[in-house]
Amino acid sequence: MNVMDIFWLFFILSMLQPVIQRKMLDAMRQRKISEIEKARGSRVILLVHRQETMSLLGFPLMRFINIEDSEEVIRAIQMTDDNVPLDVILHTPGGLVLAATQIARALKEHPAKTTVFVPHYAMSGGTLIALAADEICMSKHAVLGPIDPQLGQQPAASILKVLEKKQAKDINDETLILADVSKKAIAQVQRTAEYLLSGHMGEKKAKELARTLSEGRWTHDYPILPDEARELGLPVNTAMPQQVLELMTLYPQPTRMSPSVEYLPERRGGAKPAPSWRGDQP
Repeated sequence: MNVMDIFWLFFILSMLQPVIQRKMLDAMRQRKISEIEKARGSRVILLVHRQETMSLLGFPLMRFINIEDSEEVIRAIQMTDDNVPLDVILHTPGGLVLAATQIARALKEHPAKTTVFVPHYAMSGGTLIALAADEICMSKHAVLGPIDPQLGQQPAASILKVLEKKQAKDINDETLILADVSKKAIAQVQRTAEYLLSGHMGEKKAKELARTLSEGRWTHDYPILPDEARELGLPVNTAMPQQVLELMTLYPQPTRMSPSVEYLPERRGGAKPAPSWRGDQP
Protein backbone atom coordinates (compact mmCIF):
# COMPACT_ATOMS: atom_id res chain seq x y z
CA MET A 1 0.00 0.00 0.00
CA ASN A 2 1.56 3.29 -1.11
CA VAL A 3 1.26 6.73 0.43
CA MET A 4 -1.62 7.78 -1.83
CA ASP A 5 -3.62 4.67 -0.88
CA ILE A 6 -3.12 5.45 2.80
CA PHE A 7 -4.14 9.06 2.20
CA TRP A 8 -7.37 8.09 0.42
CA LEU A 9 -8.19 5.46 3.04
CA PHE A 10 -7.73 8.06 5.78
CA PHE A 11 -9.85 10.53 3.80
CA ILE A 12 -12.70 8.02 3.35
CA LEU A 13 -12.64 7.00 7.01
CA SER A 14 -12.67 10.67 8.04
CA MET A 15 -15.74 11.25 5.88
CA LEU A 16 -17.53 8.20 7.26
CA GLN A 17 -16.71 8.79 10.93
CA PRO A 18 -19.44 11.43 11.55
CA VAL A 19 -22.02 9.19 9.87
CA ILE A 20 -21.03 6.17 11.96
CA GLN A 21 -21.00 8.24 15.15
CA ARG A 22 -24.47 9.61 14.35
CA LYS A 23 -25.85 6.11 13.71
CA MET A 24 -24.39 4.88 17.01
CA LEU A 25 -25.83 7.88 18.87
CA ASP A 26 -29.25 7.34 17.29
CA ALA A 27 -29.21 3.69 18.38
CA MET A 28 -28.28 4.67 21.95
CA ARG A 29 -31.13 7.19 22.02
CA GLN A 30 -33.65 4.64 20.82
CA ARG A 31 -32.53 2.15 23.47
CA LYS A 32 -32.83 4.74 26.24
CA ILE A 33 -36.27 5.88 25.04
CA SER A 34 -37.42 2.26 24.97
CA GLU A 35 -36.03 1.76 28.50
CA ILE A 36 -38.01 4.75 29.83
CA GLU A 37 -41.19 3.67 28.05
CA LYS A 38 -40.98 0.18 29.55
CA ALA A 39 -40.27 1.56 33.03
CA ARG A 40 -43.15 4.05 32.94
CA GLY A 41 -45.56 2.25 30.63
CA SER A 42 -45.82 5.37 28.49
CA ARG A 43 -45.14 6.88 25.11
CA VAL A 44 -42.02 9.08 25.28
CA ILE A 45 -41.80 12.06 22.91
CA LEU A 46 -38.78 14.34 22.84
CA LEU A 47 -38.78 17.93 21.60
CA VAL A 48 -35.13 18.96 21.89
CA HIS A 49 -33.65 22.05 20.25
CA ARG A 50 -29.91 22.54 20.34
CA GLN A 51 -27.54 24.68 18.33
CA GLU A 52 -27.01 22.50 15.29
CA THR A 53 -23.87 22.47 13.14
CA MET A 54 -24.27 22.76 9.38
CA SER A 55 -22.73 19.74 7.65
CA LEU A 56 -20.24 21.62 5.45
CA LEU A 57 -19.51 25.07 6.83
CA GLY A 58 -19.85 24.39 10.54
CA PHE A 59 -21.85 27.55 11.29
CA PRO A 60 -24.13 27.32 14.35
CA LEU A 61 -27.84 27.35 13.55
CA MET A 62 -30.42 27.90 16.29
CA ARG A 63 -33.50 25.71 16.12
CA PHE A 64 -36.99 26.49 17.35
CA ILE A 65 -40.44 24.89 17.50
CA ASN A 66 -41.79 24.87 13.95
CA ILE A 67 -44.57 23.31 11.91
CA GLU A 68 -42.50 20.21 11.14
CA ASP A 69 -42.15 19.64 14.90
CA SER A 70 -45.90 19.96 15.46
CA GLU A 71 -46.61 17.52 12.63
CA GLU A 72 -44.26 14.91 14.10
CA VAL A 73 -45.45 15.31 17.70
CA ILE A 74 -49.13 15.14 16.70
CA ARG A 75 -48.41 12.07 14.59
CA ALA A 76 -46.76 10.39 17.60
CA ILE A 77 -49.77 11.24 19.80
CA GLN A 78 -52.16 9.88 17.18
CA MET A 79 -50.18 6.63 17.15
CA THR A 80 -50.69 6.28 20.93
CA ASP A 81 -53.70 4.48 22.40
CA ASP A 82 -56.01 6.56 24.56
CA ASN A 83 -55.11 4.58 27.69
CA VAL A 84 -51.33 5.03 27.29
CA PRO A 85 -49.77 7.96 29.22
CA LEU A 86 -47.67 10.53 27.36
CA ASP A 87 -44.25 11.65 28.61
CA VAL A 88 -42.98 14.69 26.72
CA ILE A 89 -39.38 15.79 27.30
CA LEU A 90 -38.92 19.47 26.47
CA HIS A 91 -35.66 21.31 25.90
CA THR A 92 -36.42 24.37 23.79
CA PRO A 93 -36.20 28.18 23.66
CA GLY A 94 -39.69 28.31 22.14
CA GLY A 95 -40.75 29.03 18.57
CA LEU A 96 -43.87 29.54 16.46
CA VAL A 97 -47.01 30.14 18.52
CA LEU A 98 -49.06 28.23 15.95
CA ALA A 99 -46.88 25.11 16.17
CA ALA A 100 -46.65 25.23 19.98
CA THR A 101 -50.44 25.68 20.23
CA GLN A 102 -51.08 22.66 18.01
CA ILE A 103 -48.79 20.49 20.14
CA ALA A 104 -50.28 21.79 23.39
CA ARG A 105 -53.88 21.18 22.33
CA ALA A 106 -53.07 17.66 21.12
CA LEU A 107 -51.36 16.96 24.45
CA LYS A 108 -54.30 18.29 26.47
CA GLU A 109 -56.86 16.30 24.53
CA HIS A 110 -55.08 12.98 25.10
CA PRO A 111 -57.30 10.99 27.52
CA ALA A 112 -54.53 9.35 29.57
CA LYS A 113 -52.17 11.17 31.93
CA THR A 114 -49.72 13.59 30.34
CA THR A 115 -46.40 14.55 31.91
CA VAL A 116 -43.92 17.15 30.68
CA PHE A 117 -40.28 16.81 31.75
CA VAL A 118 -38.09 19.93 31.72
CA PRO A 119 -34.47 18.91 32.42
CA HIS A 120 -33.06 22.38 31.72
CA TYR A 121 -35.41 24.89 30.10
CA ALA A 122 -38.67 25.18 28.17
CA MET A 123 -39.24 28.83 27.39
CA SER A 124 -42.02 30.71 25.58
CA GLY A 125 -43.72 28.16 23.29
CA GLY A 126 -42.16 25.38 25.38
CA THR A 127 -43.94 26.77 28.44
CA LEU A 128 -47.19 26.96 26.47
CA ILE A 129 -46.87 23.22 25.78
CA ALA A 130 -46.10 22.54 29.45
CA LEU A 131 -49.34 24.27 30.50
CA ALA A 132 -51.29 21.47 28.82
CA ALA A 133 -49.78 18.72 30.97
CA ASP A 134 -51.34 17.09 34.02
CA GLU A 135 -47.90 17.15 35.65
CA ILE A 136 -44.76 19.21 35.03
CA CYS A 137 -41.54 17.63 36.27
CA MET A 138 -38.61 20.05 36.40
CA SER A 139 -35.03 19.68 37.49
CA LYS A 140 -34.22 21.77 40.56
CA HIS A 141 -32.65 24.55 38.50
CA ALA A 142 -34.72 24.17 35.33
CA VAL A 143 -36.83 27.08 34.14
CA LEU A 144 -40.04 27.91 32.33
CA GLY A 145 -40.74 31.37 30.94
CA PRO A 146 -43.41 33.92 30.05
CA ILE A 147 -45.61 33.25 27.01
CA ASP A 148 -46.13 36.88 25.96
CA PRO A 149 -46.12 37.03 22.13
CA GLN A 150 -43.32 38.69 20.19
CA LEU A 151 -43.73 40.56 16.90
CA GLY A 152 -40.39 40.02 15.24
CA GLN A 153 -37.88 41.14 17.85
CA GLN A 154 -40.37 43.37 19.68
CA PRO A 155 -42.52 42.29 22.66
CA ALA A 156 -46.19 42.84 21.85
CA ALA A 157 -46.82 44.23 25.35
CA SER A 158 -44.08 46.84 24.91
CA ILE A 159 -45.54 47.98 21.59
CA LEU A 160 -48.86 48.59 23.34
CA LYS A 161 -47.07 50.74 25.92
CA VAL A 162 -46.33 53.23 23.15
CA LEU A 163 -50.04 54.02 22.92
CA GLU A 164 -50.08 54.84 26.63
CA LYS A 165 -47.11 57.20 26.37
CA LYS A 166 -48.04 59.11 23.22
CA GLN A 167 -51.06 60.62 21.57
CA ALA A 168 -52.32 58.82 18.47
CA LYS A 169 -51.47 61.85 16.33
CA ASP A 170 -47.82 61.52 17.35
CA ILE A 171 -47.55 57.84 16.39
CA ASN A 172 -46.85 56.74 12.83
CA ASP A 173 -49.21 54.40 11.00
CA GLU A 174 -46.85 51.41 11.12
CA THR A 175 -46.64 51.56 14.93
CA LEU A 176 -50.44 51.87 15.19
CA ILE A 177 -50.82 48.77 13.03
CA LEU A 178 -48.27 46.88 15.17
CA ALA A 179 -50.14 47.95 18.30
CA ASP A 180 -53.41 46.62 16.89
CA VAL A 181 -51.79 43.30 16.00
CA SER A 182 -50.11 43.17 19.43
CA LYS A 183 -53.44 43.56 21.22
CA LYS A 184 -54.91 40.70 19.20
CA ALA A 185 -51.84 38.50 19.70
CA ILE A 186 -51.90 38.88 23.49
CA ALA A 187 -55.65 38.17 23.62
CA GLN A 188 -55.20 35.05 21.48
CA VAL A 189 -52.37 33.67 23.62
CA GLN A 190 -54.33 34.38 26.81
CA ARG A 191 -57.35 32.53 25.46
CA THR A 192 -55.19 29.55 24.47
CA ALA A 193 -53.52 29.47 27.89
CA GLU A 194 -56.90 29.60 29.65
CA TYR A 195 -58.06 26.60 27.65
CA LEU A 196 -54.88 24.64 28.39
CA LEU A 197 -55.12 25.39 32.12
CA SER A 198 -58.81 24.54 32.36
CA GLY A 199 -59.35 21.31 34.23
CA HIS A 200 -56.10 21.75 36.17
CA MET A 201 -57.46 24.66 38.23
CA GLY A 202 -60.59 26.75 38.65
CA GLU A 203 -61.78 29.05 35.87
CA LYS A 204 -60.90 32.22 37.78
CA LYS A 205 -57.39 30.99 38.60
CA ALA A 206 -56.86 29.85 35.00
CA LYS A 207 -57.78 33.31 33.68
CA GLU A 208 -55.53 35.02 36.22
CA LEU A 209 -52.53 32.80 35.48
CA ALA A 210 -53.01 33.07 31.71
CA ARG A 211 -53.01 36.86 32.03
CA THR A 212 -49.94 36.84 34.29
CA LEU A 213 -47.90 34.76 31.86
CA SER A 214 -48.93 36.63 28.70
CA GLU A 215 -49.38 40.29 29.65
CA GLY A 216 -45.68 41.26 29.51
CA ARG A 217 -45.14 41.52 33.25
CA TRP A 218 -41.56 40.27 32.83
CA THR A 219 -38.97 40.28 30.08
CA HIS A 220 -39.46 37.44 27.62
CA ASP A 221 -36.41 35.57 28.94
CA TYR A 222 -37.45 35.82 32.61
CA PRO A 223 -36.67 32.47 34.30
CA ILE A 224 -39.57 30.90 36.21
CA LEU A 225 -37.95 28.39 38.59
CA PRO A 226 -39.89 25.44 40.09
CA ASP A 227 -40.74 27.20 43.36
CA GLU A 228 -42.20 30.22 41.58
CA ALA A 229 -44.03 27.98 39.11
CA ARG A 230 -45.70 26.21 42.05
CA GLU A 231 -46.58 29.57 43.62
CA LEU A 232 -48.25 30.55 40.36
CA GLY A 233 -50.39 27.41 40.65
CA LEU A 234 -48.76 25.09 38.13
CA PRO A 235 -48.62 21.33 38.94
CA VAL A 236 -44.83 21.25 39.28
CA ASN A 237 -42.57 18.79 41.08
CA THR A 238 -38.80 18.27 41.00
CA ALA A 239 -38.68 14.45 41.05
CA MET A 240 -36.74 14.30 37.79
CA PRO A 241 -36.00 10.65 36.84
CA GLN A 242 -32.32 9.90 36.36
CA GLN A 243 -33.17 8.11 33.10
CA VAL A 244 -34.43 11.37 31.59
CA LEU A 245 -31.18 13.13 32.50
CA GLU A 246 -29.20 10.27 31.01
CA LEU A 247 -31.23 10.54 27.81
CA MET A 248 -30.43 14.25 27.54
CA THR A 249 -26.70 13.48 27.56
CA LEU A 250 -27.30 11.74 24.23
CA TYR A 251 -28.31 15.10 22.73
CA PRO A 252 -24.99 16.93 23.13
CA GLN A 253 -24.27 20.45 22.00
CA PRO A 254 -22.15 20.37 18.82
CA THR A 255 -18.45 20.43 19.67
CA ARG A 256 -16.67 23.74 19.50
CA MET A 257 -12.94 24.29 19.08
CA SER A 258 -12.47 24.75 22.82
CA PRO A 259 -15.05 23.64 25.41
CA SER A 260 -16.27 26.31 27.83
CA VAL A 261 -17.15 23.78 30.57
CA GLU A 262 -14.99 20.85 31.63
CA TYR A 263 -15.16 18.30 34.46
CA LEU A 264 -14.44 14.63 35.07
CA PRO A 265 -17.61 12.78 33.99
CA GLU A 266 -17.78 10.64 37.12
CA ARG A 267 -20.27 10.74 39.98
CA ARG A 268 -18.75 11.96 43.23
CA GLY A 269 -19.86 10.38 46.49
CA GLY A 270 -19.75 11.66 50.05
CA ALA A 271 -16.05 11.17 50.65
CA LYS A 272 -14.25 13.09 53.39
CA PRO A 273 -13.62 16.65 52.16
CA ALA A 274 -10.06 17.41 51.16
CA PRO A 275 -8.21 20.20 53.00
CA SER A 276 -9.09 23.61 51.63
CA TRP A 277 -6.59 25.24 49.36
CA ARG A 278 -4.91 28.41 50.59
CA GLY A 279 -2.66 30.49 48.46
CA ASP A 280 -0.52 31.37 51.46
CA GLN A 281 0.23 27.75 52.37
CA PRO A 282 3.37 26.02 51.09
